[in-house]
Amino acid sequence: MAEVKYFTPKEAVKTLPLVKKIVDDILREGKDIQFLMDQVGGDVQLNPEIPERLKSMQVYLKELLEVGCYYKDWDFSLGLVDFPSVIDGEEVFLCWRSDEETISYYHHPASGYAGRKVIPEDYFL
Repeated sequence: MAEVKYFTPKEAVKTLPLVKKIVDDILREGKDIQFLMDQVGGDVQLNPEIPERLKSMQVYLKELLEVGCYYKDWDFSLGLVDFPSVIDGEEVFLCWRSDEETISYYHHPASGYAGRKVIPEDYFL
């Protein structure tokens, strides 16, 4: 099993240009796959394009994992990404949405997106 990479907020922000590009690809591909699946009533075998598109999606998701972060938006509407981090001695996720300019929030693993809090300013120093 791969070792978890922990990001400081500054390190996570530095990855955003690459992460944004990958998330744009994931969102585009995810919406296209959803459209194709809707056309065939969810039966992947009725459209040979779907398995190929799913393979492309796997490549994009693997790219994010290689950066060290996790894609969390399976309806492909928010482009939500979590970056493992440590704040006040606790493991947390820095949380970014594709419509946000930068990384400003974090949450504890148990609370998820709904429990987002502003990252304390001193963690950006």
